[in-house]
Amino acid sequence: MAKTLFLLAAIFLLPSAHADEYGQLDYNQILFGVMAAWDASHATAENTPADPLRAAVRKEVLARNPASLKELRSFFFDHRKPDPGADLAQYISFALVSEMPGYQLRVVGIEVPPDVQGLTGFKELMARFHEDAGLDSLWTRVQPQYEQALAQFQPPTAQTVLEANAYLRNPTSGYMGRRFQIFVDLLTPASQVHTRSFKDDYFIVVTPPASSRLDDIRHAYLHYLIDPLATKYYEKFSRIRGLIDYAQAAPALEPIYKDDFLLLGTESLIRAIESRITRQPVRAQEALAEGFVLTPFFADNLPVYEKQDAAMRLYLPEMLDAIDLRKEDKRLRTVQFAKEKTARKAVPVAPPAQPEIAPAEQALNEADKLYGDRNLEGAREAYLKITRQFEDNPTKSRAYYGLARVAALKSEPELAEQLFRKTLELAPDPHTRSWTLVYLGRLAEGYGEKAQAIEHYRSALAIEGAPPGARQAAEQGVQKSAPQ
Repeated sequence: MAKTLFLLAAIFLLPSAHADEYGQLDYNQILFGVMAAWDASHATAENTPADPLRAAVRKEVLARNPASLKELRSFFFDHRKPDPGADLAQYISFALVSEMPGYQLRVVGIEVPPDVQGLTGFKELMARFHEDAGLDSLWTRVQPQYEQALAQFQPPTAQTVLEANAYLRNPTSGYMGRRFQIFVDLLTPASQVHTRSFKDDYFIVVTPPASSRLDDIRHAYLHYLIDPLATKYYEKFSRIRGLIDYAQAAPALEPIYKDDFLLLGTESLIRAIESRITRQPVRAQEALAEGFVLTPFFADNLPVYEKQDAAMRLYLPEMLDAIDLRKEDKRLRTVQFAKEKTARKAVPVAPPAQPEIAPAEQALNEADKLYGDRNLEGAREAYLKITRQFEDNPTKSRAYYGLARVAALKSEPELAEQLFRKTLELAPDPHTRSWTLVYLGRLAEGYGEKAQAIEHYRSALAIEGAPPGARQAAEQGVQKSAPQ
């Protein structure tokens, strides 16, 4: 029994797959504190908030008359930017890379976001304001409202992210060891949505109502998935970079896209994917009118992708190779670009119709969700059904990998080891293979077989395309098991 518990403890030191299944949806105390400071510092008799919670927070903070508030007002004034959006954005960035206690930055050197580098002294000022304004007590009292907001966001957000995963055939257990984090905040101005990418973390800050934010969340999540693919296939995008010349004539296109073809091509692909997921072809037409010159090509070719079995991360190079420059030149010569961006109205959103998904991928998504919800019997039955229903090795390998994880959670380490080894026999994809080897390494550690554990970890490190999370776990395993 003791050995079994040790083995299971070793296995569950691995990062949780469920935590990343739909992207993290949460609130953030530091963001609350920074926005409370921002709101109190910008308070005037003429700009009383219409939102009851924001008004109540402002009233309580001002009633305490924090000693640091005057300095905060001066700090915000001295560091203001001409663009109001950029002015607030620098403090959103600060909140996303800070931690308690003391609003300390959790990044250093070149990892500090550029818009945060100029905020010298702000963390010390925020730490004082936090105490002066009694933010710990205030945060405790407003948390029920934040919980209610999360409850409203969770179902439509989960559906939106799941649909994106399903369309791109992306493993729902995470993507390349990276993290997608959604923060719902009730003090951030409702008209603004903020997205940030810091190293392997991708953040989006949104405000209620959920129905008006699903397009923003989907768009941010698609960037999280597509951006690293575009970078990986930079050379293939470079072959067609001459098409950026057509974008120069688009009045509504932001300058950054006119200067960087990889950004232009990535955004063009994302706009086309959105038109397919939402089944609104007009979105592709609007994207072209705005200046995203590759969107028509991708929109024309995505139906071909939908009818085959490869995931987008494997299919994208083939699609890029299929771009005919002469054909695209002919298409783009006659385009009439719009003078302004298309304003899209927020409407109450029912769950959008699911795009056509390969049956095997759909079955795996459903089984993975059961596993993530810790419905172990349901997950086991679903994975077993997949092994009987589908014959291709990539599908069966993911099903056996799921069965192995279920066995581990059910305190069956011997069965888990057998199923992990069966997974390896089926030539799994790099994500599944690398994590399988890490699990086997942890099991070997538990049995005291350190040489075998190191062999598994090194095999995981040798896999091209292994996600960073698996590589980190394997590296730590090698260090732990190496002779002292």
